[in-house]
Amino acid sequence: MKVSEERNSRIIDGMTFSISTALLLAGFAGAVYTGTLHTLHIDFLRILTSPCPLVTDYFELGSLGAAFLNASLCGYVMACFMAALPGPSHVNTLAGFFLVIAHAFYGLNLLNMLPCFAAPFLFLLVRRLDINENLHVCMFATCFSPVISEFLFRYPLGENYAQGQVVVTTRGIVMAVIFVLILAIIGPGLLPGARAWHKGYNLYNGGLAYGLFGFLLYSFLYRTLGMPAPTVPVIYNHVYNAFGRSYQAFANCFFLLLFACCLLTGWFLNDRSFKGIEHLFTDTGYESNFARKYGMPLCLINTGLYGALFLGYVNLAVLLTPGDGFTGPTFGVIFASLTFTAMGQHVTNVWPIFLGYPLMSLITFLFHLFIGGNSTWTISTQAYINSVAFATGLCPMVGRYGIRAGLAAGAVCAALCTATGALHGGLMLYNGGFTTGIAALILLPILEHYVKTPRGQIREYINLRDMLTLNENARVPEGKDLK
Repeated sequence: MKVSEERNSRIIDGMTFSISTALLLAGFAGAVYTGTLHTLHIDFLRILTSPCPLVTDYFELGSLGAAFLNASLCGYVMACFMAALPGPSHVNTLAGFFLVIAHAFYGLNLLNMLPCFAAPFLFLLVRRLDINENLHVCMFATCFSPVISEFLFRYPLGENYAQGQVVVTTRGIVMAVIFVLILAIIGPGLLPGARAWHKGYNLYNGGLAYGLFGFLLYSFLYRTLGMPAPTVPVIYNHVYNAFGRSYQAFANCFFLLLFACCLLTGWFLNDRSFKGIEHLFTDTGYESNFARKYGMPLCLINTGLYGALFLGYVNLAVLLTPGDGFTGPTFGVIFASLTFTAMGQHVTNVWPIFLGYPLMSLITFLFHLFIGGNSTWTISTQAYINSVAFATGLCPMVGRYGIRAGLAAGAVCAALCTATGALHGGLMLYNGGFTTGIAALILLPILEHYVKTPRGQIREYINLRDMLTLNENARVPEGKDLK
């Protein structure tokens, strides 16, 4: 089928509005399911007006319905910008959309998102850059949303802050405005530099770039100035506790319906067939734009299959090991796992990374036998559920360097994920991407030293030839030579 940018853009816009609508409907369904429809507005307001460092569970802070309502409204804002700006929508803005709605379940909300989203607009306007082409930069900047909530509701009060109070000070507003201006200047410049470090092998480029900035920010605001460190609000939610702090049945119904719709819509738009999916599944994922190569219908099919795979992984982790269940963060990272299903991730280049987590669990167990220790983590501990969704951003390593590289990537991310959050104090939401970036910096020099010509690089040229044969509108990526 002929691939066109215009058709891809229409499908992307349709996806964002459809998912936002699904979240809205699920929000009201969730409120009825949990019996919290009458408190929906109060729960939503509490989410908006509370400090929310990583990882603040919006199911606990608010309610199931309020968290979905928050994600829906944030999604609609992103979708409206994507549709309203002149020019086609792109897969990188789709990636930003997924990250926004993902973190709208644990740390990002409609109030604290908007200032961070608006910050890069100032940079784009001053530099007279195309806003539509760089809209993803605005979306990625929302990872600093907890900083806005800290400045507005807690930081200026210091030790005088009492949980549950809502006091907005002039100092807090001024600090939030100053931070937005700093983010406008620094944010867009960090992304290209971070990409040069990992050479494109970490799809979550913003995590590494903004994680380092978050490290500086936290060190200055709290360590250097001696202020109380940000903490997650502790609230006893009797409804949430009555469900065992896990909405597993609701999650499976919602996500299975969502992924089935993606799969069926992609099948229908692909002339009622799965033709071409085999080419996508053999792509290395390195510097790949699946939409441009294969078309958004196949990307929709990939999203449905990939989402089902990750949902299955989470269910198995929860079933087989003690830990957390389908919490707000778990709901969020299922969406986060879909971030690059149109530009790098597919079911055949991520499963070795999944297996890296139980591999590290086994290594930990063996170390305990030899030297002792009291580690109690499992692959269903919240930090590890969150981490594995972002560790799949190293899938280009699997595509180019093979299964063993994927196992190593998953194991290294598992070893790092519980330590990186302390570096930025939870002020930066892309902790999983930050961990993935550090893992890439560790693994990539080793792989390049011992493997001079990755086997996946040869396959890239074969796939590129096939793609050009199938798609007359495809372009040879810069730096590729088909001779």
